[in-house]
Amino acid sequence: MSQGSPQGSGSGGGNGFLIGGGILLVLLLLFIFQNTADTTFHYLFWDFTLPLWLGLLITAVVAFVVGQFALMWRRHKRRQARRDSR
Repeated sequence: MSQGSPQGSGSGGGNGFLIGGGILLVLLLLFIFQNTADTTFHYLFWDFTLPLWLGLLITAVVAFVVGQFALMWRRHKRRQARRDSR
């Protein structure tokens, strides 16, 4: 390796995603914990009262989990397509 080439340049900016994700997480947590009033939620035929911060936190966690499953499914489909093309 020559002296002019940066070490680890093949990773392609993975730290940018970590920094951006960390900033978004902090902003989300600030928003969640500033909204503390009790709120009535209506879901299908259920009505329940929760602190708004808890409802927001549950929504964020569920959205994250669904996104992770979508990414896993996409990777699986790509691997399957690569395997089938051999």
